Amino acid sequence: MARSVHAYVRGNTAKFYEWLAESDAGGRVPHGPPVWICGDCHLGNLGPLADENGRVAVQIRDLDQTVIGNPAHDLIRLGLSLASAARGSSLPGVTTARMMEEMIDGYELALGDAGDAAPEPDAVRSVRRRALGRRWKHLARERLADLEPAIPLGRRFWALTPKERAAIEALVGEKAVRRMILSLNGRDADDPVTLVDAAYWRKGCSSLGKLRYAALVAIGDPEDGALALVDLKEAVPAIAPAAPGAKMPRDPAKRVVAGARALSPFLGGRMHPAQLLERPIVVRELLPQDLKLEIDQFTRREATRAARYLANVVGRAHARQMDEATRKAWCATLRDYRGGGLEAPSWLWNSVVDLLARHESGYLDHCRRYALEDT
Repeated sequence: MARSVHAYVRGNTAKFYEWLAESDAGGRVPHGPPVWICGDCHLGNLGPLADENGRVAVQIRDLDQTVIGNPAHDLIRLGLSLASAARGSSLPGVTTARMMEEMIDGYELALGDAGDAAPEPDAVRSVRRRALGRRWKHLARERLADLEPAIPLGRRFWALTPKERAAIEALVGEKAVRRMILSLNGRDADDPVTLVDAAYWRKGCSSLGKLRYAALVAIGDPEDGALALVDLKEAVPAIAPAAPGAKMPRDPAKRVVAGARALSPFLGGRMHPAQLLERPIVVRELLPQDLKLEIDQFTRREATRAARYLANVVGRAHARQMDEATRKAWCATLRDYRGGGLEAPSWLWNSVVDLLARHESGYLDHCRRYALEDT
């Protein structure tokens, strides 16, 4: 998180909600209809995803924090992420203001009767096209560093204890997990699924201190069958605030999968809640087409187009859970808060400005502590 303020924003979900609750701007955020929200809707948590038939679409790709909550929170989190990316690209404040306007326009477009998509910006199109051309060999080279059927131990992958290995082998043999793996890409439902290798997976901020494993499985003949890479990730209670009275699964893994199926059908259809070593985990096969949107530098034009498009993606994820009357009422609420002009609603602008300032300060404190610990 010390690499940039944008990385700090992405890795600090808890502070985001803590500071939002403390800020004056947070008290003026409208209460949207209770729907499944991402809960951590920053730029890096959207990107191309493949469904079980290999079709690719840009959707929300990380649902660890998903809850039934206020959809306005996803807009603020995305706005903050985009604003920090604009700062990192040395874009002027006027561009950030335009980005917030485009965000609301793109989101409202998704709430319309047709649920129209916003134009895809070049920065997103290039990632999506790269996703379409990817195959298993690309995933293997990235994740495994080789096409050989083994997970290379080292900085990212660590050796398992016998207990962990046995637990993962038993999990892969479970009927529901096997059925999920075989459902992708038209595989034969009668094929055997065999664990080839597994390792503890050292990942980013959200996985620190939690169970996270990579499992390499063979489909069909263990000697020369197809290979699949399966992600086993511990699910934890959400930090994002839920709507009062929201009825959600108590089991964190079941909550994550339920939210994924509501918000990101391409991803949700490939996920399964399970238990591993007496902890709730989410099981999903990684597909070559699944990519993050890594946009290190924005131009002014790309920044505004990306803001409109990504807010539209989030809007369509929210809108598919609402009936027509609810969509129209929520859209009317957003427009009431905008007044008669084209400017972004004050609650969105003030929240993003306030949170950006707090994250800048928090980031510098974080860097100071990091530097002191490194000496």
